[in-house]
Amino acid sequence: MERLFDGRTALVTGASRGIGAATAITLAQRGMSRLFLHYNSYQEGLDRVVVSVRDAGSRADVIQADLGCESGIEAFLKALKAAGSSVDVLVNNAGSLVKRTKLAESTPELFDCVMALNVKSAWFIAQAVAPHMIERKSGIIVNVSSIAARTGGGIGAAIYAAAKAAVSTITKGLAKELAPHGIRVNAVSPGTVDNHFHEEFSTRQMLDGVVSATPAGTLGTNEEVADTILFLCSDAARYVHGQTIEINGGMFMV
Repeated sequence: MERLFDGRTALVTGASRGIGAATAITLAQRGMSRLFLHYNSYQEGLDRVVVSVRDAGSRADVIQADLGCESGIEAFLKALKAAGSSVDVLVNNAGSLVKRTKLAESTPELFDCVMALNVKSAWFIAQAVAPHMIERKSGIIVNVSSIAARTGGGIGAAIYAAAKAAVSTITKGLAKELAPHGIRVNAVSPGTVDNHFHEEFSTRQMLDGVVSATPAGTLGTNEEVADTILFLCSDAARYVHGQTIEINGGMFMV
């Protein structure tokens, strides 16, 4: 494979499984020299990703933190700063629905957790890495949104959908602010991906319904999303700014 990122450092949040894991491995395989891999609790999965990243010839550094709370975000930013290496490519992937909850069952604590994990962490991690990118007049930020940002999500996922809509909007705002400094900010918006997220939050009946309504006739894969993130990180996307690319097999075309 062509090595696209020699000499550069990437940070991937939520890298222990799913889209984050696939993205980290893909970047390593394409020559990313160093990767900071964030995870919260899935140590076993993170260990496998570290092995794959190192087997691809990249350095892997691990940062553990719960990005679903302010103290966890602060701890993460402190650890990143202490690592003493600047970030050239940021993939804000960490996120979760946390729990399907209807309006009557919602709590302020759950609301704050979903927003912190999906939105607040992405914003302040971008704030932390941007000065180096501005100084170099070069940098890439890719945020992970969701088809839920445009559909409102399923029953019990409204707050998650709102958080992902915020991610898509922040992507546009940051793109306008940072493009003059040589920094490209974009996002991907996966549809229903066949991974742990939907093992946890969707039933087989729900997933079968998605497949039947999807023109491509299949669920997405982690690798398909990772390949689109790879494109946005590469020079092939050098004139792409502020876009949210939908990856959903034709499920949502408007």
